[in-house]
Amino acid sequence: MQEMYKDAERRMQQAVEATAHDFQKIRTGRANPNILEHIKVDYYGVETPINQVGSVSVPEARQLLITPYDKNLLGEIERSLLKSDLGVTPNNDGNNIRLTFPQMTEERRKEMIKQVHQRGEEGCIAVRNVRKDAMHKVHDAEKAKEITEDENKSWEKKVQELTDKYVNKVHEIQKAKDAEVMEI
Repeated sequence: MQEMYKDAERRMQQAVEATAHDFQKIRTGRANPNILEHIKVDYYGVETPINQVGSVSVPEARQLLITPYDKNLLGEIERSLLKSDLGVTPNNDGNNIRLTFPQMTEERRKEMIKQVHQRGEEGCIAVRNVRKDAMHKVHDAEKAKEITEDENKSWEKKVQELTDKYVNKVHEIQKAKDAEVMEI
């Protein structure tokens, strides 16, 4: 049962980390290189992440600078950025590509908050699914007479406490992201 508990804790931690990673992709008022993570560039016939074909830096709070390692890729990077759903037009100066993010409107911020809440809820659901699996293992162990009814109740309580802990962690990172999105 101890092994089941450790496995559940590890999987809940992974769910929280995945949620935090998803939050990094949500655009805020500041430029963040992580929002380019899902954009792929055709690098001589191979779809390659943008951060592997050039360096991405943040020269200003609302600007990203992409400097390709191979200048011949400027056009491909620009095409990939235009096809993406960033909502920002790339500015190609012949050596670099600049992405300048406009100040977000109040309406856009509220849309982003909805996305944050949706992804936060998905993270909570992932944690609860791990709880469900762990509870099934506890019940199966009781049915197989591996543990007593009292031990079953004890393990159920421990798993629920663990679930509450990780759901609270998801809510904490969600609140932090809400504040970041609403920051002007």
